[in-house]
Amino acid sequence: MQIDGYVLAVPETNKDEYLALASWFDQAMIDHGAIEVFEGWELDVPDGTVTDFRRAVAAKQGEKIVFSWILWPDKQTADKAHDAIHEDERFRAMTSFPFDGKRMIVGSFTPLLGLRRES
Repeated sequence: MQIDGYVLAVPETNKDEYLALASWFDQAMIDHGAIEVFEGWELDVPDGTVTDFRRAVAAKQGEKIVFSWILWPDKQTADKAHDAIHEDERFRAMTSFPFDGKRMIVGSFTPLLGLRRES
């Protein structure tokens, strides 16, 4: 299993545009084998003493933090999906994004511990 994680700063005025892009991208990831995709919009992101989400992405006044992840069955599926999305004509046609991609944090992780409450 693999988890791809993302943290980024999105101007609050671009929330709808970000949601439209994320909806397309996330559905494409599901179509290419992702198990689950999650997009979280800032609700309460406190300033830390040494570091925090806002400083990590150099968030500016008026920007909200987005915390996202994609759960994959394995690294091979994730790699193939990312290659496919970069070849997708819709992705290649994009000339701008509703956030500054240079300040986005991206990483892939293998699960270490996972707990879930049974309903």
